[in-house]
Amino acid sequence: MWVYRLKGTSWELDPLVPELFAQGARGLEEREGEVWAYFPAPLDLLRGVWEELPDEDWLLAWRRDLKPALAPPFVVLAPWHTWEGPEIPLVIEPGMAFGTGHHETTRLALRALARHLRPGERVLDLGTGSGILAIAASKLGGEALGVDIDPAVLPQAEANARANGVFPRFLLGSLEEALPQGPFSLVVANLFAELHREFAPRYAEALAPGGRLLLTGILREKASLVREALAGAGWSLWEEEGEGEWVLLVYGR
Repeated sequence: MWVYRLKGTSWELDPLVPELFAQGARGLEEREGEVWAYFPAPLDLLRGVWEELPDEDWLLAWRRDLKPALAPPFVVLAPWHTWEGPEIPLVIEPGMAFGTGHHETTRLALRALARHLRPGERVLDLGTGSGILAIAASKLGGEALGVDIDPAVLPQAEANARANGVFPRFLLGSLEEALPQGPFSLVVANLFAELHREFAPRYAEALAPGGRLLLTGILREKASLVREALAGAGWSLWEEEGEGEWVLLVYGR
């Protein structure tokens, strides 16, 4: 088995996911500053670095090494995991879409949802990926809509939702397509800093009066881009939380 190692964040590399699976990838894994794609043999792909894995059953090894991810009050589990703790379980099939709970930005967003979401509120999950944040919002009693520009991830998000016994809606598109479905009480967006800067003038259109923004996917070194753009659009920074090299920013008006 071979691993194709790509430098970058999950969101920066998200457009490559359909191509990787089309080329025969068996699974994806988010690592610190990298994304690893597993292949049965190396291919003529030039962007990343190939590395041969030891001669063992890679799938069994991958499953063995993939541990539950805690993001209180949640725990993110693969379908083969068991859990007996008090945390709210989120069962997510790993590998087919970004958002498994093993990346800092996903954990930041899950914890922020638990702090800020009130039952009955409408939630927009912008860039839903695996659907994990829309699923978490539904488990907290919210009415969630997940949107993503990649049509390949939506069936996986819907399957993950069914596995968790909740039924948020999923829609192909981005902020523009989500606006007619609003207004929302809460927008949670795990996107890179440059997209937050681009969306800053329009985030208010998605929110009802008193609505809040939970923005992550932001490298610490780029957080100033988001702060400046949101301040310029009239938002007040309510809260900031960091984990590793990533931050989450909470805004209100």
